[in-house]
Amino acid sequence: MPDTITYSRLRNELAKALDKVNEDRTPLLIVRQRGKPAVLLSAEEYSALEATAHLFRSPKNASRLRAAHEEIEKEIARSAAAHRPRRTRRR
Repeated sequence: MPDTITYSRLRNELAKALDKVNEDRTPLLIVRQRGKPAVLLSAEEYSALEATAHLFRSPKNASRLRAAHEEIEKEIARSAAAHRPRRTRRR
């Protein structure tokens, strides 16, 4: 869940909010009394989201990316299991 800020507070603390989203690379949810909320993102995060969306637009590419991600997750699990200390029985 992203940090939240009111529209009124954002107007008063805009420079601080811009610094925060750029330094933390986390979105900031802007809420208003009347109207829909919006999100403030750093330009870097926005570019990363756009690149990810572009890669997933092609169903073939999306399928390949999902398969690669699953394989990485399996490898991480195998590696963690291999490096887990083994318990020995006491005699």
